[in-house]
This record gives sequence, C-alpha cells and structure tokens, in this order.
Amino acid sequence: MSDTSAQKVDARHSPKGPDGQKYLASGKTLSMRLWEDEPPGEGDEVHTRPYETVGYVIAGRAELHIEGSMLLLEPGNSWVVPRGASHRYRILDTFTAVEATHPPAQVHGRDE
Repeated sequence: MSDTSAQKVDARHSPKGPDGQKYLASGKTLSMRLWEDEPPGEGDEVHTRPYETVGYVIAGRAELHIEGSMLLLEPGNSWVVPRGASHRYRILDTFTAVEATHPPAQVHGRDE
C-alpha cells in the first residue's frame, strides 16, 4: 500500500507559532516553518533545541551566534544549527527565511 499523506499548505492560511513563525508542511520526521518580515532587534536569548534546524534566507540579514562563533546570514545563504547547539539570532534588517526541522519542531512542545 502506498503512502497517501501528501499535502499542500498555503502559507497565507498557516497556523502561527508562539514567536510568529508560520507552520508550513510537516511530515512524520521533518517540518518547515516560515519566519516572515521579522523586525530588526537584539533577538532571542542563547538557547538550545532538541531538534536540528536548516534554514534559507529569502530577504534581510541576521547574525547567528552559535557555539562561540558568529555567522552573517544574507539572502541566498543557508545554515545549519545542530540539535543541542547553544545559539541565538540577532536580526539586522527585516528578515524572511524558511527553516526545516528534524524532528518536527512543533511536536510535543519542542518549539517552546
């Protein structure tokens, strides 16, 4: 029997998370979210997450401070945050990016 769980998600109608992220398509072991027009600012506190994140910058610029290093993220750049890595983001210019997480960030309160 083939898998029939294919889905289409329209970001205009996606549910939003507690930090303004839009939840996009989500499978059993992978999910996507959209950070859209995030305003410049100091960003979040240093934290770790129980999932791996890969992302792609659509617009704007941000700094990713991770494990004692800083990566400048600009349009066309992609990045990886390994599971459990200490990190924080600082938005420099209005920022839009897509991230994929494994396992899905929003399942079982991992996104909080």
